[in-house]
Amino acid sequence: MDDIAILGAGMHPWGKWGRNFVEYGAKAARDALADADVPWEDIGLVSGANTVRNGYPGWVSGSTFANALGFQGAQLSSSYAACASGATALSIARAQILAGVCDVALVVGADTTPKGFFAPVGDDDRPDDPDWLRFRMVGVTNPVYFALYARRRMELYGDTPFDFASVKAKNSRHGVHNPNARYPKEFGVTDVENSPVVADPLRLLEICATSDGGAALVVSSMEYAKSRGINDPVRVAGISTVGPTYPNAVVDMPYLASDSWNAAGDSEHTFKRDIAQKAYDEAGVGASDLDFAEVYDLSSAYELDWYEYLDLCAEGEATKLLHAGDTSVGGRIPVNPSGGLGAFMIYHII
Repeated sequence: MDDIAILGAGMHPWGKWGRNFVEYGAKAARDALADADVPWEDIGLVSGANTVRNGYPGWVSGSTFANALGFQGAQLSSSYAACASGATALSIARAQILAGVCDVALVVGADTTPKGFFAPVGDDDRPDDPDWLRFRMVGVTNPVYFALYARRRMELYGDTPFDFASVKAKNSRHGVHNPNARYPKEFGVTDVENSPVVADPLRLLEICATSDGGAALVVSSMEYAKSRGINDPVRVAGISTVGPTYPNAVVDMPYLASDSWNAAGDSEHTFKRDIAQKAYDEAGVGASDLDFAEVYDLSSAYELDWYEYLDLCAEGEATKLLHAGDTSVGGRIPVNPSGGLGAFMIYHII
């Protein structure tokens, strides 16, 4: 697979601003264009990303962002793939560039979030919708979902609430250096342990907040980058958005139960185990080649799972990596040097 170049990046600070999501995305997009020193008129594709939470403009986010920036004839694409919206939007841009359909693209995502727990969109009954079922029939809000994974780690590997709190403390040390962070404050383990329990064993400071903000990238073909005098750009070498291989022995939310998976499934081919390997294979690298990692820390405990899914350590050894200081800035493989999702943003945007 050929690489594409990243020419510029922009971000709107994260917080609870109470404004239209388009404002955040447009600000991030303009910053990315300025960072790339690419004229808006050169953009051949606007690939928008959004969840399903902002009405019709969110469903057609590519068109919405292009309109805010000033329509100039670019092709448009919109992605609303929940937590994978950003990766999907970037994947579409890469495909268009590598296919020769356009030379340079703007990928932009943004959201405005409600207060409180996320809930399924719409008030109608949808008994065939597993997301609706886990909320309405079982009461599994997202923090409960995260807590079940934390309990699984405690049962399987002996992890403790102290370990989970240590993840948050580590990420907060990183987050104080992020100018776009919503929570640019350092918390110690004791601070975390003294925060209220939300879903046992997880506490308030260990759970990713719902926030408003946006981010954008300008990406291009390698030829376009060279035409602008950029001979060694940052590259996108691999993207992975896989599903599990059926039958899957590890039941994942929102799929609450499956007898056939439990009886005959292959626990080595869950999407979480396969997703990193596919990206590694596409990029021609392995875990030992990484200099740092940004991972999906919806909760402090969930970050530990990703150490293992990414092959940063063997299964069950994530806490050893953490407490050895390997995943801190200055360590062998810093994880979430931005401060992580818990420090500055919601979990479904670029």
